[in-house]
Amino acid sequence: MPVLISLLRGVNVGGHRKVKMDDLRALYESLGFEDVQTYINSGNVLFKTTGRDLAGLRRRIEDAIERACGFRSDVILRTPADLRQAIAGNPFAAQPGLDASRFTVHFLAADPGAEARRLALAVNTGPEQLFIHGRELYIYYTNGMARPKLSLPVVERTLRTLGTSRNWNTVRKLLEMAEKLE
Repeated sequence: MPVLISLLRGVNVGGHRKVKMDDLRALYESLGFEDVQTYINSGNVLFKTTGRDLAGLRRRIEDAIERACGFRSDVILRTPADLRQAIAGNPFAAQPGLDASRFTVHFLAADPGAEARRLALAVNTGPEQLFIHGRELYIYYTNGMARPKLSLPVVERTLRTLGTSRNWNTVRKLLEMAEKLE
């Protein structure tokens, strides 16, 4: 049975759109998913499913969250193979002195296409470094994430697709958990 990683956008951030991970696990189980696990309190859910239609699964999860929690959260789905590819594609891996606490992967809902990628990379990002590959936007916050110059909403509008960010350590941990489920 295939394993999927579900990344919820904007839950438990700044005290808004709160959902307990126990409740989220129960919600996913109510949808018929198996071996449901969560990781930290930011909407990371791993599960097994026989479903193959990722767009349909995504809508089903988003609808269930809206019914149960009273808000709609966009859901980004990835497979363990997708995470392996995202980790292997890290453009900053060879950068000396990389501080993993300043590095995120912004998982996009769709591949924005070459023209949108070109336009997004032309946005003034200040000291932050951006790299886009397929459905992943890699961001290195040179001065830390507390007060970035980068406007992620501007980049998303330019890419014409939404996404959700996870720090590098979380991405690696999610892959580790997914591989244990496989």
